[in-house]
Order: sequence, then structure tokens, then C-alpha cells
Amino acid sequence: MTPPAPLRTEAAEGRLGDLAEAWPEAAEVCVSFALAPRPGSVAQARRLMREQLDGWAVRDDDACDAAALVLSELVTNAVVHTASRRIICELCADSEKLRIAVRDEGCGSGTPRPAHRGADEEHGRGLLLVDAVSSAWGVHDAGPGIGLTVWAELPRTASAAPACA
Repeated sequence: MTPPAPLRTEAAEGRLGDLAEAWPEAAEVCVSFALAPRPGSVAQARRLMREQLDGWAVRDDDACDAAALVLSELVTNAVVHTASRRIICELCADSEKLRIAVRDEGCGSGTPRPAHRGADEEHGRGLLLVDAVSSAWGVHDAGPGIGLTVWAELPRTASAAPACA
């Protein structure tokens, strides 16, 4: 799979930075935000993403739920499996798809891969879920100490469903 474009914006912790102001409607728009690597950051990332999806008028509940699942899994992996001081999340959208990318500082124990776990194991299925709900996903390693970006793309379904809540 082809990795996505690198993260494009500087991020302020826990705030969205919007690039959409001067872009044509058909172009991809992106925002990014930084999070501290702690368990509460997963919920914070979902909240920020839901606000952004609502601002982009992504109103399909299934698309919103799938994006929330993907973001939750990717942020959780960055929190649990790396020693990063911060995690950068990037959300991008165009008229057909959503892209979610989570970058850590490359302080983990290898490249993330889906793993098939036993029925009694409580952890380890996150990337299998990401693979199941995404149209594409992958990992981009920018080099030691620079960062590892895990990204996923999902269809952006346009319907008359209520806004993401």
C-alpha cells in the first residue's frame, strides 16, 4: 500500500488546526492535533474527531462510528506500545473518503501488524478491526526517532442521517 502524504500541520496539544480555509471544496482538507500519551487521550481524540466530522458535514452514522473505532485503536496502540512524549493525529477528508493517521515518535518495539489471538485473550485485535472497517491502511516509518505513522482510509458516505454526536 502507498503511504499517505506526511502530516502537514503543526499541532497544538488537544486543539484542532484547520487548513480548510482557502482550499477548494473538492480538495482534500486536513486537520491535526497532538495528544499526551495517556489513556484519557483516546476519548479526547474521539471527541475532537467527532467535532471535526460534524464541521465537515460527515453525517453518516456508520462512517462516523467506523472512524471513531479506527482512531481509538490507532491512538490506543500509540499509547500502549510506544514511549512517545506526544502523539499526533491527522484527519483528512475529501468528497469520497476520510483518512486517519496517527504518528508516534518511533519509540516502539517494531512495526504494527494485525495478530490473530486466542479466544481467551483480552488484547491484540485492534489492527484486525482497523483492517475490517477500512478500505486501506498501512504503516509509514520515517526513520529511527522520527516517527511511525499508522494510517487508514474509510469511505465517506453521504446520506441524510443525523450528524455525528
